[in-house]
Amino acid sequence: QVQLVESGGGLVQAGGSLRLSCAASGIIFSINRMGWHRQAPGKQRELVASITTSGTTTYADSVKGRFTISRNNANHTVSLQMNSLKPADTAVYYCYADSARTIIGVRDYWGQGTQVTVSS
Repeated sequence: QVQLVESGGGLVQAGGSLRLSCAASGIIFSINRMGWHRQAPGKQRELVASITTSGTTTYADSVKGRFTISRNNANHTVSLQMNSLKPADTAVYYCYADSARTIIGVRDYWGQGTQVTVSS
């Protein structure tokens, strides 16, 4: 079993920065892709950014140039540096681990979510 624990959310003014972190715990052999989704009130959950084991990144168009995702494969952590934040970035941000291989097999895992609120 894998647990994802997120940290770093909070309240920030527009133009400010936040850094989200997520640590995966458990007996983990590998995780294919790690990243972040977000869900704003009344909207569907959407991909924000992801990163593979080899470092290939994917970003939503709305965050390109402002957000940077990074990962430590050795300790199964992923971080999201968010700069130039906008009120539209306000959402609950969820960490995820895609195709995590453990002693019980391969499956996806999600964190509980952390609130990011950007005031205008």
